[in-house]
Amino acid sequence: MEMGGLPWGVATITDNIPPATEPIPTIMERPRWRDTFSSLRIRNYRLYVLSQVVANTAVWMQRIAIDWLVLELTGNVTMVGITVALQFGPILLFGAWGGVVADRFPKRTILITVQAIVAVLCAVLAALTLTGGVEVWHVFVIAFVLGTAAAIDGPARAAFITEMVGHSRLRNAISVNASIFHFGGMLGPAISGFLIVIVGSGWSIGANSLAGIVVLAALIAMRPAELRPAPRLTNSSGQIRAALAYAASKPAIFWTLVTLAFVSTFGMSLPVLLTAMANDVFGTGAKGYGLYSSLAAVGAFLGAILSTRRTALRLRTIVGGAFVFGIVTAVAGAVPVAGVFLVALVGIGLSRLLFATAAESMTQLSSNVGIRGRVMSLYIMVLLGGQAIGGPIMGWIAEEAGARTALMVAGLVPAIAATAIAATLARTGQLRIAVNLRSPRAPLRIVPRLPRQADAAPLD
Repeated sequence: MEMGGLPWGVATITDNIPPATEPIPTIMERPRWRDTFSSLRIRNYRLYVLSQVVANTAVWMQRIAIDWLVLELTGNVTMVGITVALQFGPILLFGAWGGVVADRFPKRTILITVQAIVAVLCAVLAALTLTGGVEVWHVFVIAFVLGTAAAIDGPARAAFITEMVGHSRLRNAISVNASIFHFGGMLGPAISGFLIVIVGSGWSIGANSLAGIVVLAALIAMRPAELRPAPRLTNSSGQIRAALAYAASKPAIFWTLVTLAFVSTFGMSLPVLLTAMANDVFGTGAKGYGLYSSLAAVGAFLGAILSTRRTALRLRTIVGGAFVFGIVTAVAGAVPVAGVFLVALVGIGLSRLLFATAAESMTQLSSNVGIRGRVMSLYIMVLLGGQAIGGPIMGWIAEEAGARTALMVAGLVPAIAATAIAATLARTGQLRIAVNLRSPRAPLRIVPRLPRQADAAPLD
């Protein structure tokens, strides 16, 4: 069923045949500096972004505060990993259904409802912590419920971007949104680390409750008449299977998700690993943990700016980005000099942000609006579900083999996986690497293996 010809407005999808994808601008002109954040000229999206800057920072502040709180209550890094799993695990259980909800119901209504629930839950956990009555099981239960809310909220939030900005500014808006998410993942832990030292974990958790109120206010203040609602999915069977088949049939989505799976599972448990580095390697405690996260945030900020000015969106960029991220992370774990480690943290933030924004942009732009909620639920399941699986694994490795070894594993596994994926794609597309040291701007290029296959599809 072709969705590209449908006008904006309320419509429904009455079958599960994956709609055709609109053309993807894989290469575009570099925007003028004044157009770097052009999507922010749209009022509704500007409100959304301002609230998300606060919300994403606050949610990561809370996640780190919860992790540190569990470490204080138990003294066990493995228990911290379990806490991470409880925060992200529901994505694996309910993420696909969250995508169906996003495609079936008004996305703004979903976001308002979920944010109200999150604000109340965070307020309860903050109160328990500040009054000294918190126990580990309290943290575990609330973390799981918050994770369930995220499984519904995430796909709706991702698909809602199109309704706010339309197609002309979609790529810029996706890049800005992904930058905010991952920048918050770097900045939030830094702020939380300092707050934990000064006033304790409770205030970092409470900040997320206040952030939920900010998001609610922004959503309510939007002008519904300026939104462009996507076609709504009707209730029928096989909707999740249709999304899986759709993603599997599109190499741009399939290989992006495969690459993301390795990066998220092994390379995105940075809070757990930096906690261990601060405690066990450098002995700097929460204050050092905050410094490490701040440096990663600096790199993420640079990556956020660079991502909005990216002129090409190719699969090779995503695979190469995963490789670079993995190598930088492995170097951070291997170097014995503290100064080099600190510099490497900036590189981790930069490379992670560039990889993540490219992966999300590729997934969104490769899917039609009629099925985007379900496709993005798969993306979020891999992104956050991978962290749910990787949290306990990386925590256990840090506990048994040491923080340095765990950080090296966090980098080497994605780097090796990226190399294997690149080799598979090159073999499938009959491509080879051409070396030309006389061309400093492009010493390595991917070209067809044989002249007669000059028209073979590139690694895009």
